[in-house]
Amino acid sequence: MTLNNWFAQIFIISVMNLRNITQRAGASLVAVFGVACVVSVFVGVLSMATGFQRTMANAGSPDTVIFMRAGATSEMSSGLSYEQTQLVEKLPGIAKDDDRPLSSAELFVVVDLAKKATNSSANVSLRGVQPAAFKVRDKVTIIEGRNFEPGKNELIVGRSSQKQFANLEVGKTIKFGQTEWHIVGVFSAGGGLAESEIWCDAKILQGTYRRGNSYQTIRAKIESPASVAQLQTALAADPRFIVDVKLEADYLAEQSEPLSKFITSIGYPLAILMALGAIFGAINTMYSSVSTRTREIATLRALGFGAFPVAFSTLVESLVLALVGGVIGSVAVYFIFNGYTVSALNFSSFSQVVFDFAVTPALIKQGVLMAIFIGFIGGLFPAYRAANLPVATALREV
Repeated sequence: MTLNNWFAQIFIISVMNLRNITQRAGASLVAVFGVACVVSVFVGVLSMATGFQRTMANAGSPDTVIFMRAGATSEMSSGLSYEQTQLVEKLPGIAKDDDRPLSSAELFVVVDLAKKATNSSANVSLRGVQPAAFKVRDKVTIIEGRNFEPGKNELIVGRSSQKQFANLEVGKTIKFGQTEWHIVGVFSAGGGLAESEIWCDAKILQGTYRRGNSYQTIRAKIESPASVAQLQTALAADPRFIVDVKLEADYLAEQSEPLSKFITSIGYPLAILMALGAIFGAINTMYSSVSTRTREIATLRALGFGAFPVAFSTLVESLVLALVGGVIGSVAVYFIFNGYTVSALNFSSFSQVVFDFAVTPALIKQGVLMAIFIGFIGGLFPAYRAANLPVATALREV
């Protein structure tokens, strides 16, 4: 048999099989539904990790560095004295605006707020910043109300935190411990991590939480990418510093890693277990298809159709059903989850990060490839059985 004849036979039998799917609608729909469920769960879970990583990445800037106490793994475990913050501002490589260093010494605490959806308690980041913070973090923009005034118990809340947590509307008064705070504005930060936070004047936060004149981190703009190495050299050469510096983007990538790994460690095993069930469903569906077409297959073989075209056409049917299921699952999860806002505990800071599910083209591609894999494995054994049906015996079946 020539190659052209093989392709012609595969095409003829495949088209015939696909046209007759309606006669096996029940079993075919079960296979499609099973694959759609696998793909939707797989893409849905991973879109959560992707959304979280995107939020953390959007917070980082390639021209911003973060200073922390040497050896500290997060802002929560860092601590800097006022004297160190003053020395850091004078380091070479830090950008200036009107001869003033673009740096902000910051304080970070965790407060309890109620989630809107469940009314359950959640940890939320309350950050004390200096006036220069709004030039260092140039993505931050007041979108409602006004900025807080230094020296007053005033708060501005991130757009995402206002959506997720109760009683954060402009004009309301909220109490943390024994101190009342007035909410005066809402800010956006380009979809980054800061939108999950609440900001206030660093000096007021120091007094409220009895932190003396200490800070935890310093964020600063740098003059050029080479400034990072320049700053690291200067810190290492001066014994007065017990401080590390790194790009903000690198720091946030490290902070996002534990939760991202946790989500993916759940997503992949869950998808694999569901995929196994979908594969068995596909195998059962295709075995049923071969059984109902026993005489048809035998007749085709008797007319001169080869075993390979018969087997390959069965595999094509399985792949088409799986592909339909994969597309349905991907489309469904996109419209249901893409942009859906949730909050999760960031293990590094022990506070909530608000982010949106992100169903990206790359995730949809992974989901469709998984569907194709399920269809291939699910159709392989039934295809082998179809190719090896005894022609004479099959023709006698009623």
